[in-house]
Amino acid sequence: MSASFTTRRVLATVLAAGALVGAAALPAAAHDDDRHDRHDRRGRHSSIVIGDVQHEGHGRGSRALNREWVEVMNTGRRSVNLRGFTLTDRDGNRYRFDHLRLDGHSSVKVHTGHGRDSDRDVYQDRRHQIWDERDTATLRDDRGNILDTASWGHRGHRGDHRH
Repeated sequence: MSASFTTRRVLATVLAAGALVGAAALPAAAHDDDRHDRHDRRGRHSSIVIGDVQHEGHGRGSRALNREWVEVMNTGRRSVNLRGFTLTDRDGNRYRFDHLRLDGHSSVKVHTGHGRDSDRDVYQDRRHQIWDERDTATLRDDRGNILDTASWGHRGHRGDHRH
């Protein structure tokens, strides 16, 4: 049995339209998945951002200082070497990353106190608290470009981000 000419023509049109829609959607979907892995016009690592913040670890000693941390996240798929990146507070205290490769879709907590650095936790080796009740954390890349900031305690808000 053969289909009528009109039926074959309609089927061919539907298949061609489906192929065009599929071809157009594929690059757009691939582009969306890759958006966090790209650099912006200034060459900054747009996938590296500040995550959560735990300020003012109550108590005394190293344990209290280690309960105070800022999370740095890699939202992209590719790993990024954080060597030379810095994290600063409003008062100018600065932590500089040294030889840390942050895998895609992972994070590291930067603790104020003393400890043994790992892939998930690094330590500033400080003896006093850094992050105040009202403060701003600023993350910069190895060229000094601001990647992200997080502020808390201002106007009653916590965790205000500006990327």
